[in-house]
Amino acid sequence: MKQQVLIENGQLIVPNHPTIPFIEGDGVGKEIWAAAKTIFDTAVKKAYHGEKSVQWCEVLAGEKAYNLTGSWLPQETINAFKHYLIGIKGPLMTPVGEGIRSLNVALRQELDLYICLRPVRWFKGVESPIKHPEKVNMTIFRENTEDIYAGIEWQQGTPEAEKFYQFLSTQMGVNKVRFPKTSSFGVKPVSIEGSQRLIRAAIKYALQHQLPSVTLVHKGNIMKFTEGGFKQWGYALAESEFANEVFTMNQYAKMAKTNGQALADEALQAAKSSGKLIIKDVICDAFLQNTLLKPQDYSVVATLNLNGDYISDQLAAQVGGIGIAPGANINYLTGHAIFEATHGTAPDIAGQNQANPSSLLLSGVMMFDYLGWYEVGQLITQAMEKLFQQGKATTDLVRFMQNGQPLSTSQFTQAVIDNL
Repeated sequence: MKQQVLIENGQLIVPNHPTIPFIEGDGVGKEIWAAAKTIFDTAVKKAYHGEKSVQWCEVLAGEKAYNLTGSWLPQETINAFKHYLIGIKGPLMTPVGEGIRSLNVALRQELDLYICLRPVRWFKGVESPIKHPEKVNMTIFRENTEDIYAGIEWQQGTPEAEKFYQFLSTQMGVNKVRFPKTSSFGVKPVSIEGSQRLIRAAIKYALQHQLPSVTLVHKGNIMKFTEGGFKQWGYALAESEFANEVFTMNQYAKMAKTNGQALADEALQAAKSSGKLIIKDVICDAFLQNTLLKPQDYSVVATLNLNGDYISDQLAAQVGGIGIAPGANINYLTGHAIFEATHGTAPDIAGQNQANPSSLLLSGVMMFDYLGWYEVGQLITQAMEKLFQQGKATTDLVRFMQNGQPLSTSQFTQAVIDNL
């Protein structure tokens, strides 16, 4: 009998044998899913001795779905994620420049998964291009449904693009389009509600985990009403809803202007000493530089969609690559969440028993933590880190390790199981 995860009063109710839909994925998806599922089932059994288990339910998306059903994203798949709340997926291919839009974006928008959650940490034994990867320990809250990823755009040369330009030119008085006849156009919606629900979740996460700061990353110096709005609305939210728990750099700036720098510094230091959460902001390009120069200054990051795409991939590279970067797409209000491998389909190595399942494994760790099955995630991460410290990993990681021992996908899977 299939059992659902439910949500009541903002709290998940998780049965002992929940049904969890999964999408195998394209390219290397089939291999890494088979590896991950084997490890998940073994870890759950070891943690709970049969008292708990997962009933996996395959749903279709991507190339496999298209070949079997004629649809890249069947409605049945969306219905399954809606019904069971929790899901997990491998990588999905999307044609570039034509055809279907991103299936990942479609799922996020259809289920209103407004948070892309990307924790980034270093595992001992994994080589990194930076000197001190151990200083990188951040959780990225990337807004998932707005910004230019909303997909509101018109291709150059089409009647729609011409109509849009005419509207800009004649009705809005816009005269800054340098080459209107050959321009494509896109719209960047950023709302108060969309920004604040993301930032609210980031603040709650930081408070729950007793972390020192939340940083609002934006490009508000250029895009003053969209990204600048994100910053302003974030500060307003923090100061109104979390007044007793946070101190914002917006308050600091006002205090310095009114009462002088010394009193502002004193207030900031007092807030830190009392354990208050510090809310700050930084321009996106400066943030990318700072993550290389002083990554220890950041713990929780809240940002818009495009910025978050760049940031999460750069940070992943700093700790060893996207191959060990997990991710989740979550709506904390409805409980819906899809956990996913963050890398692509890697068709060049598909079917060769070389793929690294670590991203999907660690996304599964996030999933089990979301369910409250923390013991499962601890077993898996400890086993993986033990292997990395021994120089054992798949080829993509081993090539950077001194005296590393390359393992195939199946060998790595068995090695993780042996070390659970």
